[in-house]
Amino acid sequence: MEKMPVGVFTSIGAGLGASLDAVKQLGVRTVHLHAPHGDMRSPEKAADIRRQFAEAGITVTVVFCGFEGESYETIPSVQQTIGLVPRATRAVRLKETLEISDFAKVLGVDIVAMHLGAVPEDPKDPEYPGIVEATRLVCEYCQRNGQRFHLETGQETADALLHFIGAVGRDNLAINFDPANMILYGAGEPISALKKVSQYVKSVHCKDAKNTRGPGQKWYEDCALGTGDVGMETFIRTLKGLGYEGPLTIEREYSADQAGDLAEAVRLLERLRGV
Repeated sequence: MEKMPVGVFTSIGAGLGASLDAVKQLGVRTVHLHAPHGDMRSPEKAADIRRQFAEAGITVTVVFCGFEGESYETIPSVQQTIGLVPRATRAVRLKETLEISDFAKVLGVDIVAMHLGAVPEDPKDPEYPGIVEATRLVCEYCQRNGQRFHLETGQETADALLHFIGAVGRDNLAINFDPANMILYGAGEPISALKKVSQYVKSVHCKDAKNTRGPGQKWYEDCALGTGDVGMETFIRTLKGLGYEGPLTIEREYSADQAGDLAEAVRLLERLRGV
């Protein structure tokens, strides 16, 4: 695979990513795939999905987990519903995460990723040990499947994320760095955060966001790549300086013209990666 290939976030039957047909039209060769619903994750379905991507000449580099009942409507709803953090849904979601790891293995994908949820900043929080243990279980299962487990950034500061990774203590735990999420969650300036956690960054989302919300704009809404406050040229230059050579995966979620924004983002990244 070429260095820093441009890709997009996609989905089949679930999630907010672009469709496979849209990916084909963009002409990119790598994707992050939002894991489909349970009835689409059987070995037979997984083999069929693998065939579809292979015939299109597209490599799935990461499979992302998402769960029923998650809500990003407000920060409190994120804290209460996202990922493996909420205790009430943890056991069910942990089982589903392991199933997604098996699905990814059939696809031939060696990375499983997710928004783990709002991990407490204070490691003395009574919920902290249970979240650490659940993450260890996922890491160990992924290890047996020859996979890494990536935590998407945003819901915690860089320092808190580093402390959590150290507490989990598993070699196959890494980071999917999303600079826009750092802005949207108020978790820190993206470039300085990237430098701080760089040793663990093994995949990225190229997504942009603004520090201030427009009239009627939801807190979680991104913006077209290169029009926000991440500083995309600095982001790509910093990744290169840190030795990152993996895919540059575009994530554009809330857009009236997703196809147009994705096409423009592909052009932007192809230019920036050559700078």
